[in-house]
Amino acid sequence: MKDFAYNKRALFDFEILETFEAGIALLGTEVKSVRAGHMSLRGAFVTMHNGSAELTNATIPPWQIANAPGSYDQTRSRRLLLSEEELKYLTGKTTHTGLTIVPIRVYNRGSRIKVEIGLAKGKKLHNKKREQREKDIKREAEIFLRGKE
Repeated sequence: MKDFAYNKRALFDFEILETFEAGIALLGTEVKSVRAGHMSLRGAFVTMHNGSAELTNATIPPWQIANAPGSYDQTRSRRLLLSEEELKYLTGKTTHTGLTIVPIRVYNRGSRIKVEIGLAKGKKLHNKKREQREKDIKREAEIFLRGKE
């Protein structure tokens, strides 16, 4: 499995509680662009509309700019393919408990392009600082143990 796009910011800003695998409905030229690695998940999120999930604000530039239709929108909403039970579960969690859904990574499984989405809760600023402090301490300890100080 090859990762086409990864959302590091989602792991920094949110605490991921559960993850789900979803298919994504793309146009043919978008598939080529994603496979070439031209996709960005920066600022992307998942919204629920009329019983379906949509990936919003994910950027997929046209594969060949000269052949792209004039009305092509790079950040259009793309439908996520989830089972009915998953859709109901995610809708309930987002409306009743105030959680959000964020895309974590885009990868391939066989010939299919999949999106890993996570049910997430926002981190507070002090939690982010504490987590960064713990990483720094761990990194310094590893450097010291290797004797490179």
